[in-house]
Amino acid sequence: MVVAVLIGAVLPLQGLINARLGTHIGGPIVAAFVSFLVGTAMLGAYLLATRTPILLQGSMKLPAWVWAGGVFGAIYVACFTLLVPRIGAAGMICLAVLGQVTASLLLDQFGILQAPKPVDAVRIVGALLVLAGVVLVVAPWRTPPVQPNAPQATLPGD
Repeated sequence: MVVAVLIGAVLPLQGLINARLGTHIGGPIVAAFVSFLVGTAMLGAYLLATRTPILLQGSMKLPAWVWAGGVFGAIYVACFTLLVPRIGAAGMICLAVLGQVTASLLLDQFGILQAPKPVDAVRIVGALLVLAGVVLVVAPWRTPPVQPNAPQATLPGD
C-alpha cells in the first residue's frame, strides 16, 4: 500500500512536469508524446537489462480491446498535461480520482473484465465522501481559476 501511495504522490508532479515541458516543445500533446517516449525507453532498457522475454506469439489472437490500455494511458496523460495548468494539480488529481472511483464501482457492479463485486451502501458512502473531498479541494466558489498564462516560478534549466 505504501508503494501505491508513493506512486499516487508522483502523479501530480508528472502532470506539472509535462505541462512545463509542453510550454517549451509545442503543447500538451507533444509533451505527452515525449513523456511516453521517455517511459518506453526506460521500460525497454529495463526489459533488456533483465532479459525479460516479450511473448507476442498469441497476441494477434487476442481481442482488440486488450490494446486499449495504451490508448487510455495516452489520453489520460495528454488530458492531465492540458488541464493541470488550468485547474491545478490538486484539482486535477481529485477529479481524476472521482472518475476512477465512480468507474470502478460500475465496473465492479457489472463484473466487467472480472467477477462481479456488488456495490453496497458502504461503498456508495465511500464514493460520496470522495465527492465531498473533491468539492472541498476544488472549491470553485473560493478561488478564481488559474490563468494559463500566469507567471510561473522558474526552475534550474528553464
